[in-house]
Amino acid sequence: MSVAAYCVFCYRKIGTSGPTTKKRLPWYDIRKVAKVTGSLILGGFVFITYQVLSLNKLLKIDTQALHQEKLKSYIYVRTASLSPSEYQGITYRARKEIHKAVRRILEKEAKIFRTSFSEQFSTFDGEDHECALWLLLKRTQSEDKATRLQAVQDLASNSHWHDYQYVTVAQTCDQRTAIGLARSKDVDLRFFLPPPPLPKIKTDDPIEDELRLLLVSLPQTGLDPCVQYFTSLALRESSQTLAAQMGGLWCFGGNGLPYCETLSIVPSETVELFCLQALVQHSKISSHCDKIEAKGGLQLLQRIYQLRKDSAKIQRNIIRIIGNMALDEHLHSSIVRAGWVSVLAEVMKSPYIIQSSHASRALANLDRDMVKEKYADGVYVLHPQYRSSQPVRADILFVHGLLGAAFKTWRQQDMDRHLDRRASEGEEEYTQCWPKTWLASDCPSLRIISVEYDTHLSDWKAKCPVEAQRESIAFRSSELLDKLKAAGIGDRPLVWVSHSMGGLLVKRMLVDASKNPEMDKIVNNTRGIIFYSVPHHGSQLAEYSINARYLLFPSVEVKELSKDSPALKELNDDFLSFAKDKKFSVLSFAETLPTHIGSMLKLHVVPVESADIGIGDLIPVDVNHLNICKPKKKDAFLYQRTLKFIQDVLAPEL
Repeated sequence: MSVAAYCVFCYRKIGTSGPTTKKRLPWYDIRKVAKVTGSLILGGFVFITYQVLSLNKLLKIDTQALHQEKLKSYIYVRTASLSPSEYQGITYRARKEIHKAVRRILEKEAKIFRTSFSEQFSTFDGEDHECALWLLLKRTQSEDKATRLQAVQDLASNSHWHDYQYVTVAQTCDQRTAIGLARSKDVDLRFFLPPPPLPKIKTDDPIEDELRLLLVSLPQTGLDPCVQYFTSLALRESSQTLAAQMGGLWCFGGNGLPYCETLSIVPSETVELFCLQALVQHSKISSHCDKIEAKGGLQLLQRIYQLRKDSAKIQRNIIRIIGNMALDEHLHSSIVRAGWVSVLAEVMKSPYIIQSSHASRALANLDRDMVKEKYADGVYVLHPQYRSSQPVRADILFVHGLLGAAFKTWRQQDMDRHLDRRASEGEEEYTQCWPKTWLASDCPSLRIISVEYDTHLSDWKAKCPVEAQRESIAFRSSELLDKLKAAGIGDRPLVWVSHSMGGLLVKRMLVDASKNPEMDKIVNNTRGIIFYSVPHHGSQLAEYSINARYLLFPSVEVKELSKDSPALKELNDDFLSFAKDKKFSVLSFAETLPTHIGSMLKLHVVPVESADIGIGDLIPVDVNHLNICKPKKKDAFLYQRTLKFIQDVLAPEL
C-alpha cells in the first residue's frame, strides 16, 4: 500500500506542477519522471520477490498429480462461498493473481529446462485446510513407508474436508492410497470414485449368457476334477434355462430338478449362482485369473453386482472371486480400474459380518503396503479388519466342525424371541460372531482368524462329489496348512479353538506340521488348544449314519468319526506323543445334553468320555452339541472360561 500511495503522490505532484504546455519538458522534469518510473519498477520487483519468497515457506505439492489431473476427463466442482467475510479486498485478490501468474511462469520454465517443477516452485496458494490436503497427498507418495501410512491415516481420520476436496483426493490419489483409505476405519466413502460406467447391453442378451461364454472361454482340460464338476454343472444349468426360454421342459431330469418350482420366480439368479460358483473354483487357479481379467470378467462381475443388490449370496460369491484374484499382485491395477475398491469399501461397512469379512479379505490381499500375509479362499480375518497402528501380539485360530462354517458356528446362542422382547434396553446386542465382537474387544492385540471348509453329513449334500478323498481329514489338513502358512500362522504365538470334527483337524494339522520342517514354526509357537465337544474317540452320529447308510450315504468325514475307529486312535496317540513333550495347554469342554437331529431324533453326539483327550482340563457343560461353542451372553461361563484360558496362556504377549 505504501508503494501505491507514493506513486499517486508523485503523479499528483507532476500533474499540478504547472499549466499544460506543448513545449518539450526540461531536463529536470525528465529526471523526475525517471525517478517515479524507477520507483514503480523497483517497488513492484520488491513486492513480487517478497511474495515469491513467502510462498516458499508454505506447502509442497506433488506436480506429478497435477499433470495426471490434466490428462483426466473429470470435472472439478469447487464450492464458492457467498459470505462477504471471505473476500479480503483488492490486495488479497491481487496477491492471488500474482501467485497464479508466477506459478504458470515457473511451471513453463520447468518444462523448458526439463527440471522438476516441485523443486523450483513447491508452493500452493490456498486456505489452510487446502494446504493440509495437498500436503497429505504429497506424503502419501513418500518413499518412507511410515510417512505415507501416517498420511493415509490422517486423511481418513479428518472428517472436516469439503465435498470438492473428497473429489480431489478420489481423482488424484494413487492406487496404493485408495486401497489404504478403503482399509481405514470409519472412512468417508466420498474418498472413492464410483465404478466406471459400463456399456449398455441389449435386453435380449441375458447376463447368464455372458457368464456362460466367460466359462466356456476358460481352459477346460487338465483341470482339478472339482473345477470341471462345477463348470459342467453351471453350463448344464445354463443350457437348461435356454431350453426353458425356447419352450422346452428343462426341469425334467438332471440337477435342474430341485429348481422346477422356482422357475417362475428367479430362474436367472439360480443359473447365475451356479456360474459364479464355477468361477469361484476357477479363480483359485492363477492362470485362470489372468484369463478372467483378459476376457472382461472384472467388468462383467461389476455389472452383475450392481444388478443383484437384492441377492446377498450372489454378491458374496462375486466378492469371493475378487478376493481370490487379488492374491495375484499383477492383477491389482486391473481390479482397481474396474472400480472394485469403492465397492469393497462400502461392503466393509455392512452390518452383516459374513459380507464385511469377505470384503475385508479382498482388501487385505490388495493392501501390499501394510499386509505381508495373503489370505487364500476360506481364510478370514475377523480382527483386525482395518489398518491399525497397534501391533499384533498373537494369533487365535478358529476351526469349525461338521456342517459348520467360519461365521455361523461362532455366533451367540440363539435366544427365545419372547424372552428377547422382554429384555431390558440396556442389555447387550446379539452378536453374529462372538470372536469378532467380544474377544476382539477384550483382547485387541490379537489377530483372530476363522477358517472355512466344506463338510457334509451325507453324500447327497456333497458340493463336489467327484473326489471322495478331498473330504478326508488328512487331505483337508494338507490343504489348510498351506493356506495357514501363507496367512502367516506360526510367525506369532498361537492358540487353536475348535469345535467337533474341527478339533480332529487341528490335531492332524499339528501332527503333520511336526513332521514337516517348513511347518515347524506352527508347532513351536502353539501355546494352547481349546476343544469344544471334540470326538477324540468317535461319535454316535457316525454310528447312526452308518446304520442308515441306504438312506443317508454317509460322507467320508462321518465315516472317519466312527466310535473306536483305528484311525482316530492312531491320530490321538500321535498327537499325545508330542503334545506332552511340547507341554501344550489344553482345555476341553464336553456337552451333557442331547441334540435334536431333525424332528424325530435326539442324540448325544459326543459323550463326555469321547470328549476327554487325556491331557488338560475337561469341563462338562449343560448344553447340547450345537450350543457348546455358542455362549448365551458375554458374562456366561463358556465365554469367560475361554477368555481366561486365552489370557493365561498368552500372558507374556498380552
